[in-house]
Amino acid sequence: MDMNKPAPRNPLDDNRQGLIGQPLDRVDGRMKVMGQAPYAYEVREGGEPACGFIVEATIGKGRVADIDARAAERAPGVLLVYTHKNAPTQAKWGPLNARDRFARATPQMGDDRIAYYGQAVAFVVAQTFEEARSAARLVKVVYAPEAGAFDMTANLARAEAPPDQPQQKMDSAVGNFCDAFATAAVTVDSNYTTPFHIHAQMEPHATLAYWQDGRVHIHCAAQLLESAQKAVANTLQIAPDKVRIVSRFVGGGFGGKLPVYGDVMLSAMAARELKRPVKTALTRQQMFHFTSHRSATVQRVRLGATREGMLTAIGHDSTQHCARFDNFVEPTTVQTRTLYAGANRLTTHRLLKLDLPVADSTRAPGEAVGMLALEQAMDELAEKLQLDPIELRVRNEPATDPELQVPYSTRQLVRCMREGAQRFGWSERRAVPAQRREGRWLIGMGMAAAIRGNLLLPSKCSVSVDQQGVVEVRMSMTDIGTGSYTVFTQIAAEMLGVPMTRVRMLLGDSDFPETPGSGGSFGAASAGSGLFDACMNLRTKLAERMGVDVASAEFAQGQVTAGGRTRTLAELAGAIGVQADGEIKPGAMTKAFSQQAYGAHFAEVAVNADTGEVKLRRMLGVFAAGRILNLKTATSQATGAMIWGVGSALHEQAEIDPRHGYFVNNDLAGYHVPSHADIPAVEAYFVDEVDDKTNPLKIKGVGELGISGAGAAIANAVYNACGARVRDYPITLDKVLAAMPVT
Repeated sequence: MDMNKPAPRNPLDDNRQGLIGQPLDRVDGRMKVMGQAPYAYEVREGGEPACGFIVEATIGKGRVADIDARAAERAPGVLLVYTHKNAPTQAKWGPLNARDRFARATPQMGDDRIAYYGQAVAFVVAQTFEEARSAARLVKVVYAPEAGAFDMTANLARAEAPPDQPQQKMDSAVGNFCDAFATAAVTVDSNYTTPFHIHAQMEPHATLAYWQDGRVHIHCAAQLLESAQKAVANTLQIAPDKVRIVSRFVGGGFGGKLPVYGDVMLSAMAARELKRPVKTALTRQQMFHFTSHRSATVQRVRLGATREGMLTAIGHDSTQHCARFDNFVEPTTVQTRTLYAGANRLTTHRLLKLDLPVADSTRAPGEAVGMLALEQAMDELAEKLQLDPIELRVRNEPATDPELQVPYSTRQLVRCMREGAQRFGWSERRAVPAQRREGRWLIGMGMAAAIRGNLLLPSKCSVSVDQQGVVEVRMSMTDIGTGSYTVFTQIAAEMLGVPMTRVRMLLGDSDFPETPGSGGSFGAASAGSGLFDACMNLRTKLAERMGVDVASAEFAQGQVTAGGRTRTLAELAGAIGVQADGEIKPGAMTKAFSQQAYGAHFAEVAVNADTGEVKLRRMLGVFAAGRILNLKTATSQATGAMIWGVGSALHEQAEIDPRHGYFVNNDLAGYHVPSHADIPAVEAYFVDEVDDKTNPLKIKGVGELGISGAGAAIANAVYNACGARVRDYPITLDKVLAAMPVT
């Protein structure tokens, strides 16, 4: 099926079993807390594995002048050492402009060139991890360093306009921004900077690879199985059907596991040569360079308005970096194109290529850092206008998408702001900064809007019922800790009228029907819609076996009832069972309506007048994200994303040594992510919403919405508390002290 028209009423609307929307426990929760859910490194298949360890380059740019692996090869337990001198032949990197950048060939040690610090220069395989790691230290590398560009600030003048991306124009213009801004009664013109961010997943990247009958089986931490399958096939120059990717459990993705990396390629090549399984895990320190990170950005936001607070000019310019050999652009200004009304608009992206590891999607790419700038600029404008920040946003609520000139599928931003204000006690906020004190602590409140684009991607699914009446679902979709196993089980159980315990959910295998995987908050909507279609088709087949019209059939308690007759699913399935396939494709609704999820963030902070220390006291998010499939997992997603927003605002910053191009704070001791001590009361609520323009489930993405705008609410609260307007994230105490007018 495709989405060429609004989704009609369906069994999920009826929700006769009451499974949809309930705060149900995760179906895989017990397995995980008991250690029974095998992650990639823990899988044991194909025989006794050898262990690999990657030797990383210790210069930021240049070449390997000489490498001596003889001592490593003679070390105890060592089976194989690859360098650029003996690594198997692989495809060249790329292509640069591939439609699926995660399916590109990513060769390892294809030549002596060093493109970034941490690049693989050797790979040691031994009987045990300890032996491989010990031998890796014996590899002697002589480098010929070259001058590299590692510092973003020092190289900003080199930034260039990037080509448009496959589904995204990099610049946009409506009306005459320059004239409107020049003649506006009230203006804001501010620059904001955001640093490099690291994904910091709990599970390190790891791979187990083995070959069987000419086919490589790879267990790894991957968000997108089909892309991973193609990446391996393209790199090793073999047919895609000779590659099987399995990723049943993933300990956090956040975009860092959208691609697969050298641990996958090297393990696969070594396993082929040794004719035994090879497993490789990255250390935490290796993950900082060997995998991707979020681009640093420099953003300029210009807003022009009438004295009554009506926006007449909206401009957002952003510069971000990528690896020298890549072309990834963090789409930092996309939310600015749709969030507020205004006749004259301009957004631009500029790309600066540096000699650093690959930058790529990280935790709500685009909106997460773009909103840090836009929503702080809106707060600055509200102050200049002497308007409440919520009132300013309400006055600039658009009737239709101001750039696409199409209606919104649904839009409840104003409701989220007003309900959030009531829940949070926003009326107690003091408009003038530094008016509320508790001893030497200054107390302030801030708010920001939230927005995240909604996506629907093609997805397939297979559903069957066996002679015991057990429903089995197969699709290549992954669960990266978001609750995929649970919400899909709810959908299948509700659609087919069986208890959740009678659903066997099989995910995470590229041999299963193709899905887009997990990422971009499109997973549940896309794979769930493919599942929905398969269930609808299976309902029809079961009704046909009973000789009734499916429209008159009721599916409940493992039975089908129609025309005064009742049959169990087991009876209808018979000895050979019954199976149906499903598929979803985006259609006309994607272009006919602007599809976004919305929300509002509220934060209260305390700032120490003597030290500049910032403490978050409480935080609230109110969101409109279509139908909520599971209130517990959705709330977990929203609050977790809000906590990431706290990290972006107050803590996270990966520091590059501008001389050598490496991340100095390359572990979780030096790279601070929010901990329990940083996070007090964080609450998330969802307003009622069903969006029939998005997909047959009538849902929207949830996972990344909660981070978009969260950090700006904290920045605005810091200003309200003490008068320090910090535009350089993260907001650390030294920056607060330098900007704070009050002592």
